Amino acid sequence: MAQFNQRPGTKSAGRFLKHPFADTTAFSGIIQSLVLKNPLGCTPYRSAKKAHPPVEKVREMYTAKFVYLTPTGKRIGSGQDMYSTLEDYQNGIAAVISNMANIAAHGGKVRHLPDADLFSVILKCHDPGGELYFLAIARDRLTLSSYSDDGIRKRVEAWANGVPALV
Repeated sequence: MAQFNQRPGTKSAGRFLKHPFADTTAFSGIIQSLVLKNPLGCTPYRSAKKAHPPVEKVREMYTAKFVYLTPTGKRIGSGQDMYSTLEDYQNGIAAVISNMANIAAHGGKVRHLPDADLFSVILKCHDPGGELYFLAIARDRLTLSSYSDDGIRKRVEAWANGVPALV
């Protein structure tokens, strides 16, 4: 199984996925499972008079990539749009594809390139030992950061090893 390799200087570790997520459906399933089922055993906590769940999304980013083609298939332009939620990403793709003024300005037909799209989510987790750490999940990698207890890395690694999409 792929190991989490600690980086020098800071307490962070990362793993590149053998097979990147094929699409946002598989990706969002992993995120939902982490937030709703809490397989890492995180605990709720309070800070600055605010209650926090055990696992919470800190940031989401979805990038859709497009190419513009002439009727003969020659590439005459490209573009990308970034969105902060999965719903906005899905709606944005439909909007770009149906935007006739944009298509006319490029002088060609737009095509979405789903295999080139990027997506990532950063989760903040509260360890039962009281430590806060971050788990960033992207299309092609996992990054664990801001932890000091190696038990956290071992727990995240064991969980990731049990999820076929994350090996």
